[in-house]
Amino acid sequence: MKKLSTHRIGVEQGDSTLFSDFQDGGEMWTGTGPRERRKRVAFSEAFAQPPSVQCSLSMWDMAQASNQRADISAESVTEKGFEIVFRTWGDTRVARARVAWMAIGELAHEDDWQV
Repeated sequence: MKKLSTHRIGVEQGDSTLFSDFQDGGEMWTGTGPRERRKRVAFSEAFAQPPSVQCSLSMWDMAQASNQRADISAESVTEKGFEIVFRTWGDTRVARARVAWMAIGELAHEDDWQV
């Protein structure tokens, strides 16, 4: 459990389109097997330490004739940002995906001492 030691709590959220592969025949739409797409997100203001980040699919467009498999996560979380990671595998065909995210953490303050 992450415990925040202050009342200076920051919450930032966003919604990012990861890809739209059906338009140009990209690998998420035409490929098979393990596939991955990453997108770097920068926070509007740095947190005091890496925040907790939650990601969820806010839109997905998948082919109906194949299995629907998706794994979404936040990786490489720092005070300044993180990477959204979308993975699929097998015969899954993903035309496009959008991800909603939320970061919650402690904010820095001008009175904080830098030792």
